[in-house]
Amino acid sequence: MTMMKNYDVIIIGAGAAGLMCAIEAGKRGRSVLVIDHAKKLAEKIRISGGGRCNFTNIHTHPNCFLSQNPHFCKSALKQYTAHDFIALIEKHDIAYHEKKLGQLFCDQSAQQIIDMLFDECKAANVTIQQETSVQSVTETDDGFQFETSKGYYTSQSLVIATGGLSIPKIGASGFGYDIARQFNIPVIETRAGLVPLTFTDDILLRCKTLSGVSIDADITYQKTSFAEGFLFTHRGLSGPSILQISSYWNAGDAITVNMAPGVDVFSHLKDEKENAPKQDMTTALSKILPKRLAQIICDDMSCTQVLAETSNKTLQAIADHVNHWSVKPAGTEGYRTAEVTLGGVDTDYLSSKTMAAKDKSNLFFIGEVVDVTGHLGGFNFQWAWSSGYVAGQYV
Repeated sequence: MTMMKNYDVIIIGAGAAGLMCAIEAGKRGRSVLVIDHAKKLAEKIRISGGGRCNFTNIHTHPNCFLSQNPHFCKSALKQYTAHDFIALIEKHDIAYHEKKLGQLFCDQSAQQIIDMLFDECKAANVTIQQETSVQSVTETDDGFQFETSKGYYTSQSLVIATGGLSIPKIGASGFGYDIARQFNIPVIETRAGLVPLTFTDDILLRCKTLSGVSIDADITYQKTSFAEGFLFTHRGLSGPSILQISSYWNAGDAITVNMAPGVDVFSHLKDEKENAPKQDMTTALSKILPKRLAQIICDDMSCTQVLAETSNKTLQAIADHVNHWSVKPAGTEGYRTAEVTLGGVDTDYLSSKTMAAKDKSNLFFIGEVVDVTGHLGGFNFQWAWSSGYVAGQYV
């Protein structure tokens, strides 16, 4: 007979959502096992925020999340707020700071967040087993049975916290989606989110020439806009504003870039023409843009003469290029560099109150595997904490 190890709750995935769920379930006296295939756990926490972990955002609101059902996230975010997680951080004496736009980071290291979660798991008598692959999950009369690379287990409740497809080099996989489909729960089509945009041919050549140039810019796609940092790369465009718009962008469409937000470039150039008519266009543009970018724009538009010899029509054309640059990306860098995965387990089949499947109350999906994706800036971690907390109350 094969020896079975029995638990009240088995959580697959030892990331932010899975560990939070484990802590809360353990506090309720449930016996909890967390299984993860990775050698190093919580890698997404460790590498986030440049190693300092942007662990939440004080401006967390449902409108900061994308989903087929924009109302689904409301219950979990209300049950466990950013301020609740901040209280946990403060309980562990982790120093933090607000960087900008409500984004909170550790003063020292993301490892502090990981250590805090492990300490809380230990206090709640949670068992964590890493370097363990789950080979099969079978439903039983009173729960689930698991065959893994390290033996057989059973549990009353199962929580899927395996994340999405983003950053495969740290172990991302589609396991959670496979489990959803196994239990007849649909999966909304997935794609890379919060990801740099790529280009081809002439635009790519310009981007390579400008690689490393960073500005503040307003990026607009249809009715959605973001005003944050913008970076030219050797593959295309990146920076916070581009990552944000990438979650909304549809392939084949153009985006609009205002490279000088808050500046009426036409008025600026007319004033420069009147006050310093002997200067060239590059010099005039360099007063509001990095010189390398100003030079490329002038070269592209064959505008090398002094301002006195430049018509207002040409000034307007250059101003439009700066304030309203319409550009069509070829694609994205994909899951390799994406911070999140858009789409996922269909929320129509989950309870927003408990995170359990509507027709299977002992099967839960939390975190990134669910079709809820936050904006850049700590929102996705807050979704992990909130959805993990909620499931932990019901497993």
